[in-house]
Amino acid sequence: MPRFLHTADWQIGRYYSRFDNDDAVALAEARYTAIERLAQLAVDEQCDAVVVAGDVFDAQTVSDRTIRRVFNALAAFEGPWVMLPGNHDAALAESVWTRAQRLGAVPGNVHLALAPGVVELPEQAMVVLAAPLTQRHTHSDLTEAFDQWQTAPGLIRVGLAHGSVQGVLAEGIDSANPIAPDRVERARLDYLALGDWHGVKQINPRTWYSGTPEPERFRNNDAGVALVVDISGPGTEPIVTPHRIGQFEWVQWREHLSVPTDLDQVLTRLDELEAPAVLDLRLTGEVDLAGERRLLQALSVAEAKHRSVQCDRSGLSLQPTDDDIAALNADGYLGDVITELREQQASDDGARALPARDALALLTGLLMDRSGANASAADGNGTRVSGEQPS
Repeated sequence: MPRFLHTADWQIGRYYSRFDNDDAVALAEARYTAIERLAQLAVDEQCDAVVVAGDVFDAQTVSDRTIRRVFNALAAFEGPWVMLPGNHDAALAESVWTRAQRLGAVPGNVHLALAPGVVELPEQAMVVLAAPLTQRHTHSDLTEAFDQWQTAPGLIRVGLAHGSVQGVLAEGIDSANPIAPDRVERARLDYLALGDWHGVKQINPRTWYSGTPEPERFRNNDAGVALVVDISGPGTEPIVTPHRIGQFEWVQWREHLSVPTDLDQVLTRLDELEAPAVLDLRLTGEVDLAGERRLLQALSVAEAKHRSVQCDRSGLSLQPTDDDIAALNADGYLGDVITELREQQASDDGARALPARDALALLTGLLMDRSGANASAADGNGTRVSGEQPS
């Protein structure tokens, strides 16, 4: 009974320009770690083979070092790997794959499916029908050739392709590299292993997208997974088992704060978020000074706990209460400045509103620090703190 690992969309060489350099490097490094985890999973699950459904590399222009690191990361699993070029690493006349071959980086147990055809794995009781992309985009279904390819009886027929199943995936991505939704029936496939969609998705019992093994987008599409596939014999329905591979969970929250309990809920979710995560948080609404301080404290704690925490507070209005203003002792000129900044913050002109919010946060923060310092100085000069017993 053949058992194989289905994975895709490694996107090695991707750079995360939206993040700070330290985070960008760590996220890129996690993609290499994902390959090592895949190899170890294949060993642990006693897989007979690994099939990779395209986009091993994010671009044709990755460095020689990157190419060597990818193939070095396969070392734990010594069985056959079948790798398919996708749209990011298409099998051009001169490509990342031809460079890998010239470098001598491709191990003997790795089969590069650089041309359409059948990869025979008789020891594993399976054959892989491969439809590599030889250019970034095509408008014909390359898997149509599977219908005509004959293979030895008694061997599992596994299709390997990279593209979009027509009429199934989201509108707007069905235009290039099309794949017929009934290809498994037409080509008598026992399983069709697909890449291009970056999350796990079952099209039918025999057709699956494995998704990327390491998430790289803020989408709720169950990324970070690899599939272990068991097929007891030709014509039998496969048993597909997802395995979590990803190191970082990518989480995106959009929260509007209207009342204090809204902030309480956000801070609770932040505290309970399982580490390590990559968090993109956008807050709108309004918050008072005490809430602002609590939020900044919670974000500071989260930044040390998670891989990356990015919080957009440009839509979050800072609204000191009357009690806040009174506690700052901001009368006279300072009181007038705070009032003016509050008015500018409410402006529809973003060029005025955002700087006003930042200035208000800075000014009130300084005043709160000064109030705290004055209170501490007073306590040190003989003023008893509430609750303290005289000696």
